Amino acid sequence: MINVTNLNIEEQAKLAQKASRMLSTLSTSDKNDALLMIADMLEAKYEYILTENEKDLVQGRKKEYDQAYMDRLLLTKERIRDFANGLREVVTLNDPVGTILSEWTLENGLNVKEQRVALGVIGMIYEARPNVTVDATGLALKSGNAIVLKGGSSALYSNKAIVSVIHEALTKTNIPVDAVQFIASTDRRAIEQLFTLKKYIDVLIPRGGRSLIETVVEKATIPVLETGVGNVHMYIDKEANIDKALSIIINAKTDRPAVCNSLETLLIHRDWFSANQEAFITMIQENGITIHGDKEITQQIPDSIEATEQDWSDEYLSLDLALKLVDNVQEAINHIEIYGTKHSEAIITEDALIAEQFMQEVDAAAVYHNASTRFTDGSALGYGAEIGISTQKLHARGPMGLPALTTTKLTISGNGQIR
Repeated sequence: MINVTNLNIEEQAKLAQKASRMLSTLSTSDKNDALLMIADMLEAKYEYILTENEKDLVQGRKKEYDQAYMDRLLLTKERIRDFANGLREVVTLNDPVGTILSEWTLENGLNVKEQRVALGVIGMIYEARPNVTVDATGLALKSGNAIVLKGGSSALYSNKAIVSVIHEALTKTNIPVDAVQFIASTDRRAIEQLFTLKKYIDVLIPRGGRSLIETVVEKATIPVLETGVGNVHMYIDKEANIDKALSIIINAKTDRPAVCNSLETLLIHRDWFSANQEAFITMIQENGITIHGDKEITQQIPDSIEATEQDWSDEYLSLDLALKLVDNVQEAINHIEIYGTKHSEAIITEDALIAEQFMQEVDAAAVYHNASTRFTDGSALGYGAEIGISTQKLHARGPMGLPALTTTKLTISGNGQIR
């Protein structure tokens, strides 16, 4: 295996920048061949990766990480195969680099083209998900970017092993090994240094919990593509169909509770709750959902917990669910405005006018009518693979696929024109 060295971080950023210039000259075929080589190598070296992953799991058990956290850390042969297949999916996606977005000729004869180009060097900061190492690398390379990876210390052995395999694969391709850098240091000063390397790194993408994202946004001098914490809301309107509503709630809350597009706060019209209380409580109990509600809710739902102010802001990432009764759609919208994270919000109703009001007034990257918020995902929405969900408004918003990892450049051709 190639050693993932603990270089000076500034030197790693310089190497990535140099590699990014080489990447800009490569063809789509060169990039696809590299991704296929990485995919094959990951599958071939799965035993080595699993051996290193076990070291992280041992440390996680000693530190008593919760079950959801340990599941994010865990690698299996099947999960590594999924990583590889994810890279093969990226190969099938259209390469945005070089796409001519528009072209025009001025009166003086100058020909102007606006085309997509790579961002350059991406700094990826993330927590306990070794899959991000593979996903981010694949998307960065396909879009012509070099990448500097800084994963969480809890997945250090897993990430080092994965990057080592990626490096070994790249030696057999036209993509330089230096295009993928991994910061192995666990020193907090390492990430703080990364925040300031604007000379070499073009954009930072944090992916993880609220604390990580807020730290990057507040301290970085490099532009940040902010991925979202998902305090996801769903409003059940007075005119919601009960079967539709219960089915969507169950999916949004229980399908994968530990992901950012899962339901965290449920707002229910008081009349709907009165009419459907028995069926709703049965659904909650059958699916093991713990309710955090106000005094009115705790008096009506057995084993529910009285909500604190923090409960309205929390991203539980579990089978806990905040619940509030409201009198109308405007009250629901106002609550979302206060506590929402601009990720994904939903309304369940058969009233088209109420749905339109909600869809227009709620400010979020994705707003749903009569559908589960679990669809806020690049592949589920037809983008293909994504590097994260952006909750900001500049450059990219929502699932960030390959086009979001590019910018534009004007190329202007003349015949001696002067101004």
